[in-house]
Amino acid sequence: MKYVFIFLSIYFLSINITNAQDVPTPAKKQEKAIAIVGARLHVGNGQVIENSVLVFDKGKIIEITTVDKFTNSLQATIIDAKNKDVYPGAIAPITSIGLQEVEAVRATNDVREVGLMNSNVRSAIAYNTDSRVTPTIRTNGILTAQIVPEGGRISGTSSIAQLDAWNWQDAMMKDDGVWLNFPNMYSYSGWWAEPGSYEKNKEYDNQVMEINDFLEEAKAYTFKSSPLPSNLKYEAMKGIFEGTKNLYVRANGVKEIESAVSLCEKFNIKPVIVGGYDSYLIANYLAEKNIAVILDKCHALPSRTDDDIQQNYKTPAILQKAGVLYCIAIDGSWQTRNLFFEAGTASAFGLSKEEALASITNNTAKILKIDNQIGTVEVGKNATIIISEGDVLDMATSKISYAFIEGRQIDLGNKQIDLFKKFAEKYGIN
Repeated sequence: MKYVFIFLSIYFLSINITNAQDVPTPAKKQEKAIAIVGARLHVGNGQVIENSVLVFDKGKIIEITTVDKFTNSLQATIIDAKNKDVYPGAIAPITSIGLQEVEAVRATNDVREVGLMNSNVRSAIAYNTDSRVTPTIRTNGILTAQIVPEGGRISGTSSIAQLDAWNWQDAMMKDDGVWLNFPNMYSYSGWWAEPGSYEKNKEYDNQVMEINDFLEEAKAYTFKSSPLPSNLKYEAMKGIFEGTKNLYVRANGVKEIESAVSLCEKFNIKPVIVGGYDSYLIANYLAEKNIAVILDKCHALPSRTDDDIQQNYKTPAILQKAGVLYCIAIDGSWQTRNLFFEAGTASAFGLSKEEALASITNNTAKILKIDNQIGTVEVGKNATIIISEGDVLDMATSKISYAFIEGRQIDLGNKQIDLFKKFAEKYGIN
C-alpha cells in the first residue's frame, strides 16, 4: 500500500509539472508606454472610433485620440494596427476555469463542496493558474473570468480573476458574490430527446422556506454589533445585505424567477438572475424591478418541445429592447472560448454588433460591479484589451494578434496551437 501511495504521488506530481510547462509564463509589468495606432476602436459602449490612437502606460489607458491629432509626446512604443480592430477583452461570467481540468476525471475537478449552505466557501483559493484550459480561453480574447462554485443550495462565493498570473492571489480582483440555486417547481422526467413529463416538486415550499430561514438568520447576524460565536457562513453573507456583493440566483422558469425576486425583496436584496431561460417572457417585469440577468444557454436547444427553435438566439435582443441589463455567458470551462461567437450569433437575431459586444464586455462589467476597472476602452481604466485582424464576433474571421491584461502583453500560445504546428509540419499542411 505504501508503494502504491508513493507511485501515485510521483505520478500526479509529474502531471502538475508537465501541466505548468504547457502554460505560458505570466507577462511582466508594463515598463514603457505603448500606442496602438490606426485601428478601428470599439469602445464597448456602442461607440466606434475610426483611425484611432490608444495609449496606455503602467497598466492604465491614458489617452484616446485619432491619428491626425496624435503627437506621441511620451515616446511610446508604436504598434501599427491599420486595418485592424481594437476591443475590450471579454469577461466570462459563471465559469469553472481553473477549478475543472477534465470533466470526466474526478481528481481534476474542484468545483463543489459537500453540504447544503456553503456561503463561506471561496472559489478563489481553489483556482489553479497552471490550468491548460486557461491559455485556450485567452487565445480567443477572453481575459477576465468569474470563477464560480457549484452544488448545494448555496454553493459559495465566486471570485473574479484576470487570466494571467503566477498564483491565485495575484489573479484575483475581488470576491464578488454568493451563489444560490433556487429550487424548481417542476422537474422533467424525460432524458435528452426521449419523451417525458413534468412532475411537481413536492418539496418546493419547504426548500424555499429553508432559504428564507437562512437569510433571516444571516441578516440578524449581520446587523448584530458583536455576534458571538462567530459564524463563517453568516460572515460571508454580510456583503449581500450591505450591498457590496451580489446575490446570484440560478433560476430559469417564470415562476421561479418571480419567486426568487419576491423573496429577495423581503430582505431588500437586488438579485442577479442566472440562467434566465424564460426571462424573455417577463422582460418588462425584470426591467421594472431593475433585475439583471446572466444568460447561459444562448447556443442551446430549447428546453421545451413547443418553444421556438431559435428562442435562445433571440432572447438577448428581447431583453435589450425591454431595457434589461443582461450579459451572455457559457457555463463551464473549456467551452468559454466560444463566448465571442455566442454574442455574434445574438447579433444575427436582433442585436447590433456593438450591442452584442457590450453583452460580453460592458454589460458584464456592470453586473459584476467592476465597470470602474474594465469592460470598456476608456481613459483611466485598465488596459485589458485585444487587437484583432478580423471581426471577433465572427468565427470565420476572428484572429487575435495582440492581447494585453493591465497593460502587460500576454502570450497567446497554448497546447492546442503547439500540437497543430507540430503535426502540420509533419504532414506538410500550410
